[in-house]
Amino acid sequence: MLVYFILLCFFSSVVVFCSTRKHLLISLLSLEFMVLFSFLMLFVLLFSFGYEMYFSLLFLVFSVCEGALGLSILVSLVRSQGNDYLSSMSILSW
Repeated sequence: MLVYFILLCFFSSVVVFCSTRKHLLISLLSLEFMVLFSFLMLFVLLFSFGYEMYFSLLFLVFSVCEGALGLSILVSLVRSQGNDYLSSMSILSW
């Protein structure tokens, strides 16, 4: 039952990520939501099979790096454009 709940939350975050078109912050939050439920699913699977948890620690390290990179892009966008609208961002301005 827990696995179905985790999958439902993961796919709902995928739907939110695919449907966001306006703000970068909402996109980053839905990505972090996906990473959180991916970690939860990984933890449940590793715990149920009795494996070591080193891979989950490595997964957390990479997800923290992904979050820091996303926040730095958000801060850079807000400093240069004044807002976090994705429509104001252009490939030519980078």
